[in-house]
Amino acid sequence: MPPLILHNLPPIHWALAGAMISAVTLVLLYVGNRRLGISTGFEDACALVLRVPYFRRSELADRWRFWFLGGLVLGGALSAVAGGDWSPTWALGMFDTVIGWGPAGKLAWMFAGGAFIGFGTRLAGGCTSGHGIFGLSNFELPSIISTVSFMAAGVVTTNVIYRVLFAA
Repeated sequence: MPPLILHNLPPIHWALAGAMISAVTLVLLYVGNRRLGISTGFEDACALVLRVPYFRRSELADRWRFWFLGGLVLGGALSAVAGGDWSPTWALGMFDTVIGWGPAGKLAWMFAGGAFIGFGTRLAGGCTSGHGIFGLSNFELPSIISTVSFMAAGVVTTNVIYRVLFAA
């Protein structure tokens, strides 16, 4: 198995990672009758700080999702630090070489990308993890359609960015 890009750390075998995701999904379903997904947690976080009708709810859906989101951030940070020699950077590789907008441009680019992801998530009624992991495992037709759409849009977007926008 080839090493990861980040400091040549050995990756977790795909079967073990899949089993861990399955275990979390089954525990959530069995213990709490809850679906695995991240977008609802982000919607809840936005509802705490934004008082717009788009996020307004009578009550927050699931407070455990805040812990879940925090764990994702903390786990990623701990993994990066444990890998050794980690430091934040503004370097974006090809983006810097081809476009080179500087820090403000990078933030605008990332914000626009996040807005598109948020719009697509809301349009699809869930995120890739919710549809792709939980919905597909239950053979839900909306999840099959959403996951195929997410993947197709990702392939098209990647090809447009690398073959058109970054073509040098």
